[in-house]
Parts: sequence; structure tokens; C-alpha cells
Amino acid sequence: TYVISLNILMFYIFPNTDQEYTAFRLAIFLHNTSPNATEAPFNLVPHVDNIETANSFAVTNAFCSQYSRGVFAIFGLYDKRSVNTLTSFCGALHISLVTPSFPTEGEGQFTLQLRPSIRGALLSLLDHYDWSRFVFLYDTDRGYAILQAIMERAGQNGWQVSAICVESFNEAAYRRLLEDLDRRQERKYVIDLEPERLQNILEQAVSVGKHVKGYHYIIANLGFKDISLERFMHGGANVTGFQLVDFSKPIVIKLMQRWNKLDQREYPGSDSPPKYTSSLTYDGVLVMAEAFRTLRRQKIDISRRGNAGDCLANPAAPWNQGIDMERALKQVRIQGLTGNIQFDHYGRRVNYTMDVFELKSNGPRKIGYWNDIDKLVLVQNENALSNDSSAMENRTVVVTTIMEGPYVMLKKNWELYEGNDQYEGYCVDLASEIAKHIGIKYKISIVPDGKYGARDPETKIWNGMVGELVYGKAEIAVAPLTITLVREEVIDFSKPFMSLGISIMIKKPQKSKPGVFSFLDPLAYEIWMCIVFAYIGVSVVLFLVSRFSPYEWHAEEPEEGATEQGPTDQPPNEFGIFNSLWFSLGAFMQQGCDISPRSLSGRIVGGVWWFFTLIIISSYTANLAAFLTVERMVSPIESAEDLAKQTEIAYGTLDSGSTKEFFRRSKIAVYEKMWSYMKSAEPTVFTKTTAEGVARVRKSKGKYAFLLESTMNEYTEQRKPCDTMKVGGNLDSKGYGIATPKGSQLRTPVNLAVLKLSEAGVLDKLKNKWWYDKGECGPKDSGSKDKSSQALSLSNVAGVFYILVGGLGLAMLVALVEFCYKSRAEAKRMKLSFSEAMRNKARLSITGSVGENGRVLTPDCPKAVHAGHASLRHPGLAVVSSGLP
Repeated sequence: TYVISLNILMFYIFPNTDQEYTAFRLAIFLHNTSPNATEAPFNLVPHVDNIETANSFAVTNAFCSQYSRGVFAIFGLYDKRSVNTLTSFCGALHISLVTPSFPTEGEGQFTLQLRPSIRGALLSLLDHYDWSRFVFLYDTDRGYAILQAIMERAGQNGWQVSAICVESFNEAAYRRLLEDLDRRQERKYVIDLEPERLQNILEQAVSVGKHVKGYHYIIANLGFKDISLERFMHGGANVTGFQLVDFSKPIVIKLMQRWNKLDQREYPGSDSPPKYTSSLTYDGVLVMAEAFRTLRRQKIDISRRGNAGDCLANPAAPWNQGIDMERALKQVRIQGLTGNIQFDHYGRRVNYTMDVFELKSNGPRKIGYWNDIDKLVLVQNENALSNDSSAMENRTVVVTTIMEGPYVMLKKNWELYEGNDQYEGYCVDLASEIAKHIGIKYKISIVPDGKYGARDPETKIWNGMVGELVYGKAEIAVAPLTITLVREEVIDFSKPFMSLGISIMIKKPQKSKPGVFSFLDPLAYEIWMCIVFAYIGVSVVLFLVSRFSPYEWHAEEPEEGATEQGPTDQPPNEFGIFNSLWFSLGAFMQQGCDISPRSLSGRIVGGVWWFFTLIIISSYTANLAAFLTVERMVSPIESAEDLAKQTEIAYGTLDSGSTKEFFRRSKIAVYEKMWSYMKSAEPTVFTKTTAEGVARVRKSKGKYAFLLESTMNEYTEQRKPCDTMKVGGNLDSKGYGIATPKGSQLRTPVNLAVLKLSEAGVLDKLKNKWWYDKGECGPKDSGSKDKSSQALSLSNVAGVFYILVGGLGLAMLVALVEFCYKSRAEAKRMKLSFSEAMRNKARLSITGSVGENGRVLTPDCPKAVHAGHASLRHPGLAVVSSGLP
């Protein structure tokens, strides 16, 4: 066996190139053990140096060391900082460099570039999409050839291209850049980066929410399937790229069979399919082996025995057979893992084909191909839709939801069940109905963080159920998830299956029983005060007009037998101040009085007062029954305005969800004021879950109000201990929808299913089932009350009895004062002792007679006795005759 010793210098451009080295070793092994190597058999014996390719000094030492050993060719990776050094040595010493690294722009005679240029395919794709404005992200490792080509085409077509070099960027810089581009409304990107930087910037794009519908990325990379795009898959962004390795080709399938059998401990990186750089490395060994076969067939002696030389000699002493080696390499034409391998006289790949892939919801899908002859050719997969549908039917869809009654709850004996049977609730029934309509299998998955979904303002990362959909952890969300603008930007919603709005929940106040003076409640205290002042005012006016009107002054005819000069008991004017007060009071009480005004002015006063009392008494009577029979709940809060203008009662929302987002984005003054309070309140007024918010309301003794969706508010109001209530109207109007990732195949079927369920009345039946049929607090606003609840109790009218007793007591007290006052006056007039006068008065009050000389003594009367009775005046007493003429 004729053995050719091939020393190979291996450079590393990435910190982790284990897979490339594994592919290199496997290719050497398969060549040396191939049973087909019968024609001029030879073995490839590699000598590998692992160095830091960014260090030109280390590259020089390694090259000189290998050159002095008598190498035939160099196979290796290079860095932009060492490529010029390496190609200069190869050109001066006629040593061919076979490399899978990025293509160089110089015309290096002894450089063979395994990696084809992506420039033509990229420009064709840009022409196809007809972009007029986009961002081009690149690093200098890839050179400026693509940038130069894009800028030339931009000048021809009028493109607006923002070219940004991100070579020195870290994660924070990537995030700041993407946020700045987002503010500039940039939605289209061309990314030309090496795999490590590419993966990093894609992760940052996900973290700031730029992997959703509306964004389009073209990856200028030859290994589209090598990139981790799982989060983009469900985000909805359009991602297009190129794939050099066709895994459906027989040569690739055959290699994969050997690749999968490799021991991962001996061959690092063999646990995953070979990347395109590893495939290029494998093809590089095939190219060199084929070149050596060509030289053997041409019987060209390329032996370097004793012809090693010094790489630093001056002048340089090139290898004599280097030209033959270079020519043989460029004449290679074989089929490898990367397709047809052929080179032009500059050592560049020609006549190659690369596939064009686009990211779909179920993974990368080929949409066309590009080659030098046909350029860009797009193909239509007629079976794509049917394949997607069948794939959907044959797998289990992950349904994310949140543990929230009555939507999703654990059954009482949930430990006895498995899978979806462990749960019950409105959304559980809804998911079952939808699955029946669209014909899928599903698995309920409770969201780990217990949140609905909001984007962190700093990291831009979505949490909750929205995050589960955005980042590909679930395919559908059946939950009380509010349809909002910010969520609609990253996920798709169905038609609303339930309408609602933000409402206020407070602890139900205790019913206020009628007080002692509850009969005063039908009229406000201000009205009662006005009535008192009106009563006094009317009495005073009546007194004054009676004094000034001559028709209220009158004198009666003197009695028979009396002289004209005799005194009269009839007052000249009946409407003194006390009689005026008595008249007004009698009219107000609708009882009348024994006197009435005679003058026109007095009657006008009386008339308007009667009209006033008629309206007041009628209004009072109309409201009195309701105030005495109904036990009212006095709520301290009736609306959002009441909450905003006070500070005694705290209020808050869920820490993550649409309600918080509503207040944060609202431009209405009242809601802005409420948001300003909530975000600065200490301790925090936000709660992690709805259950926590409800518990806080119940424990706060009326000092905390919770803002939540009206549906949950109504449901909680129907659950024991029945101590919460909804106050005021809804603050907004919105709906719950079923969510799917952007571009999901489930969107249309789910939407149609919701419409069918709504038209069939199933949604209404489900709500009645879980809200009211299973309610624990009785029908809301029930009007069927016991008759006993309508009857008045003593507490309802106790105040009236108190006033009656008080009035009677006051009357007795006034009578006693009058008795004592009159007794004292009689004692002075009749020159009696005070005690004797009191005894006479008491005897007269009890018996009506003093019993002295058979005379009957009666108290003085305000008027003289008429109608045929003779009268005899006596100081203090009137002696009445027997009534005879």
C-alpha cells in the first residue's frame, strides 16, 4: 500500500467547534477504511494544531511548524484577523489552503473556498420581496462583499438600507439596538452574521417581542435548519433563509446512518445533526482525497521528502509541486453533502444549488431554490395544507389556561382522575366543545406563573398565557383572556365568547336598620331645617299682616245690662304671636284651628302655607313606606370617581393583566389619577391572583376595593360567604377570546367553532350553569320576600312613640308650671299663703268647687258667659248662678 502522509493544519474560528472536528475525523476514517479505495490506495494522516486563530503570531508559528514537516495542503478555519497572514504564506510558498470559512474577496490563487457565496441568492430574494426599506445587520467576519452588493442594488432600486455593524455588541447592546429600531418602525431585517452572533441577536429579538407577526427576517446563512427558531415558530414573524445541505439526498442519508452511531464521548457534537459548517468540513476531506486521486492517475510525484524548507526564508522557497496540487484541487468535481462541488479558476464554488426555506408554524418548510442558472425558483407545495391538517389531527394540542373559578377548577376528588378529567369549569367545558367541532385531541396545561399575560416594560418579555403562546410552549389558550391591542400584536384572538368590562368589587356593607328617628329619613336634614324656618317665617308674617290689616281688628257688641264703658273680654286681634304659631302648626299638621284670618292678606299667607304643606306632606308620605320597610345597604363607594377622590379606601388590580394595562395606558383624567395612586401606593395594591384580590377585599373591613372583570365580580358575589358586591357600572367594554399563536392553523377553525357555539346558545347555557345555577347566595335582586319582612316592627316607628311620650311629659310639666304660677298670683291677690292657695287650686282642679257656702267656684274663663246667664265678676273667681233669668 502506497501511503501519502497529509499533514493538516486545523484552525478554529469558534470557541466550540467540536462538531466540525468530529466531521473531519469521520471523513478521514471513512476514506482510510473505504473498500473502494483500490485505485492507487493511500491513507490520509492528519496532524492537527489547535490554536487561537485570531492571533496572527500563533498562526505564523503553526504554519511554519507544519510547513517544515512537509505538508501537501492545509485544511483549516481562519479568522478575519489572520486570513491575510495565512493566505500570504500559502501564496508565497505554493501551499494550497482548503477552508470551509467565509469566502474572501481577494483572488488568492492557492485558496480553495468550500463555502459558496450567498450574495446572488440574497439579492434575488430581496428582489422577490420587493423591499424598499430594511435594516442590514452584519459583522466584519463575513467581509464587506454582501454589504457592497446590497448598497449597489439599493442605489439602482432606490432602497433605504440601514447598515449596522454589530461585531462588538453584547446582549445589552443588541437589546438597545433592537428597541431603537423598533421606535423607528423598522420591521424588515437582513442578518448576515456567523452562527454564534446570529443566535444571540435572535434571542434578544425574542426577548424584546420582535418575533411576532409584522416582522420579517432574512437570514443570510447557509444553515437555516441549524438555527434554533422554536420561539419564532409560534411568534408569527416571517423568517426566510437558505439551506445548503439537503437531508433528503441519499449521500446525506447514508452519512446520517453512520453519524447517529457515533459515540458522543469519543465524537463530541454527534448528538445533533451535522451543521452546514460540519458538512463543508466533511466535503473538504472528500475534495482533497479526490485531488490526490487525480494526481495519482496523472502520475505526478508530489513527494516532499527532504523538501520541507523554511517558511521564513528570504527569498521564499516555494514548493515545486504546489502548482500541480492547486490545479488538481480546482479540477475536482464531485457530489458531497453540500451538493455539487466544483470550483472556478479563483477557487470559488460554482454550479451549486441552495434551497430557500421559510419558517412555518410547524417548522421550516422549503419554498424554493436558487442556483446560478435558474436563479430564484419558488415552488408551491400542493400537499402543504393537507399535510398540516393531518399532522394537527394526529397529535395532541397543548391548551394553556389558568386556575380561576368558575373557568377552571380542580374537581373535589381530582386525585382519582387523570389528565383533563381532573378539571371542571366554564373553560373546561368550552375547550371540550371546541375540540369536538374542530376534531383535535388536546391536553390542558395550567400556566406555571399563574398570570394572564403582560410584557415586562424593561425586558420586553411576555409572561403568563400570552408568553406560553408567544414562546411556543402552547398552541391555544382557552381562558378568561381579555382581547387587547398589545396582545393582538403578538397573538391571534377568536371572536369574543363572553362580553364584560372592568368593575369595582367591595366588601358588602352591613344592612342599615331603621333608626329611632328613621321617620325623618324621607326628607333630607336640610329640608327639615328649611321647614322649621319656613314655619317660623310664616307665623311671623301672619302676625305682622294681621297687625297691619284693619280687617283683623274688631270689637264685639257689649252685653245686655252692661254699660258701654264696661270692660270686654274679647281681644281686639286674634292673631297674636302665639295664635299665629298655633295656626301655622295646625295647618302643617293638617288638623286646622279654631281661628282663621279675616283679611285678604292673612288669607293669602294661609293659602300659600296650605299649598306648601300639601306638597311637603305628600312627598314625605310617598317616601315614608320605603324608608321604614326596606333595610338599605349604604355603600361608601358608588363609582370610579368616588374611588379617585378619596384616599381612605385603597384599590388595586391584578399585577399582570389587561386591567392593569387599561389603567396604565388610559388617557382619561379619572383613570390616570387612579393609576398614579396605584403604582405609588405602599404597601402595593396589586395582587398576584384574583383569589388573592378577593381575599384582600374580604379581610380589609371595607378599606380595599378590587378592580377586576365584571364576570369574575358577579361570580364571586354568588359564592359564600356572600360578603362581596359589585358597585357602579363597568369602566369599559371588552371581551374574552380564545388565543392562538400568530399564523396558527388553529385560528380559523377555532373562530368558526366559537361562532357556532354562540349561535346555538351553548355559550349562554354554559354561563348560566357556572354562574347562577351553581350559585350559593340565592338569586340576585330577588323580589320574593316573606310577608313578615314587609311588616313594620317597633324599631321602625319607635321614634314616633318617643315623641308622643315626650310631648305628653312636656305638657304635664307645662301644666305644673302654670298651676304653680297661678297659685302664686292668687295668693298675692287674696292675701293667702302660697300653700293654702295651692290647696284651693288643687281642690278646684279635682272637684270643680271649693265647697264654701254651697257655691261652686270655677276657674276664670277667657270670655264672659253669655246666652242668658248672669255673671258676677270676682277677682280670680266667677260665681255662676243656677242659670235662672
